[in-house]
Amino acid sequence: MTQSHPRISKAVIPAAGLGTRFLPATKATPKEMLPVVDKPAIQYVVEEAVSAGLEDVLMVTGRNKRPLEDHFDRNYELESALNKKGDADRLARVQESSDLATMHYVRQGDPRGLGHAVLCAAPHVGHEPFAVLLGDDLIDPRDPLLQRMIDVQEQHGGSVIALMEVAPEQIHLYGCAAVEATGDSDVVKITGLVEKPEPADAPSNYAIIGRYVLDPHVFDILRKTEPGRGGEIQLTDALQQLAEDEKVGGPVHGVVFKGRRYDTGDRADYLRAIVRLACEREDLGPDFRTWLRSFVAEEMQER
Repeated sequence: MTQSHPRISKAVIPAAGLGTRFLPATKATPKEMLPVVDKPAIQYVVEEAVSAGLEDVLMVTGRNKRPLEDHFDRNYELESALNKKGDADRLARVQESSDLATMHYVRQGDPRGLGHAVLCAAPHVGHEPFAVLLGDDLIDPRDPLLQRMIDVQEQHGGSVIALMEVAPEQIHLYGCAAVEATGDSDVVKITGLVEKPEPADAPSNYAIIGRYVLDPHVFDILRKTEPGRGGEIQLTDALQQLAEDEKVGGPVHGVVFKGRRYDTGDRADYLRAIVRLACEREDLGPDFRTWLRSFVAEEMQER
């Protein structure tokens, strides 16, 4: 018989990183506010949480991240100006971000790694399971990864990690999972985790991507976790302990994602994400695809 587990209602979005790969653009602008077409990347992430039923969102921020709070707040002066102009379309788009979810904010202070950022959420989350969404990974809304992860967590308890198969030579860029098959083709049981292993040391080619559904026992482990790779408190190290001992926080499962994912954490992938999403927009796609074909054809001729 399927066991019932507490319903997840809260999402945590770590957003305290410095965004050094996008300097100088991120010198004064948070990387999460860089536009992907005409919305900042962070809005896509909040929309994903809300579409999975998580309307209580805690953002873990740091210094120079005030624009994140401003974006999800009301801007009465701008709204008034748009209203006077009769620009109902832009007014609705401006108001959309402030009406998305109930937003909360906490500052991380010292940038001590993802594990420490998640630990900052403990007072808000309490003793409930919760979701963690990293802002560099945008998941296409047509491929509801987070909802599937919540369903798996409600069925099995414990924690659930999003996984994606990558080429063996790329595994050193990710956390990596050792897995066992289950009765579901897209669900595996995780028996071990390694942070950014060398290809020869990787237990599989299943890479961790930026979505987690976590049992609150992870906070107890994170409080005792020593800094690991890079001198930071690694969430992967805490999840490794959960995977080793199911008596503490239940099992750890993985959902193998094969849908559309856009990586905005790398400059080249960020540009690819913009092109892909712009091509799929009904209002922009037709003209943009026509221009793109002409541009590529001209480039090929010149070379």
